[in-house]
Amino acid sequence: MVTENPFDMTGQTAIVTGASKGIGRSIAEHLAYFGANVVVSSRKLEQCQEVVDEINAHGGKAAAIACNIGRREEIEALVAKTRETFGPIDTFVSNAAVNPYYGPLPDITDEAYHKIMDSNVLSNIWIAKLILPDMIERGGGSYIIVSSVGSLKSHATIGAYTISKAADNQLVRNLALEWGKHNIRVNALLPGLVKTDMARVLWDSDVGRERIRTRFPIPRVGLPEDLGPAAVFMASRAGAWMTGQTVIVDGGATINP
Repeated sequence: MVTENPFDMTGQTAIVTGASKGIGRSIAEHLAYFGANVVVSSRKLEQCQEVVDEINAHGGKAAAIACNIGRREEIEALVAKTRETFGPIDTFVSNAAVNPYYGPLPDITDEAYHKIMDSNVLSNIWIAKLILPDMIERGGGSYIIVSSVGSLKSHATIGAYTISKAADNQLVRNLALEWGKHNIRVNALLPGLVKTDMARVLWDSDVGRERIRTRFPIPRVGLPEDLGPAAVFMASRAGAWMTGQTVIVDGGATINP
């Protein structure tokens, strides 16, 4: 007999980076709806505050803390300020990522490559080190890295970005192995083509719409609100026995040969 809601996150503390819009905003809003105290973070504090005001106006509990995930000192400040505001961290959703380069890999500059890898991969290792003590103290926790279905295949123009996301998938598996003894779950959420500003070039064109219509089993572009509930599952007791996984949410696009 089920006697309590397995998705209930009342009293837990969650951080979501890249949460001022798109997928990150949806994840923050859904975590708050299910009771978590949520820190909404991105580089621009004003945009974060807009999300926070909306969450709080609907009965949730959220706070805004600015952070550039490419700067270690800002990540350290994000974690410290979250503890001051809401207490120890139960869930961290690493959604922020960068992609400053489009084109063939041999032409990428060292600067662009290191920016992608430092922001999208190394920052997640910094985060891991910072949140581990809280989660051990709390008897468990959930660390979610938002990756991409692009990490599963080659790409002619965003190869460096997809390499960084493939590295994130492996980081998730390694951390899950290392942290399982502490009841800490580490998983990756892999969105497909979602209607966000970052992916506009892929969905807002005749070619993109035709691809969605003919190659997606569910023939529509994804919406940010399609991803928020998946993150709640991964963060809550509903996903208590799942770790080290790459969870694909893409309308079935990757199953089409």
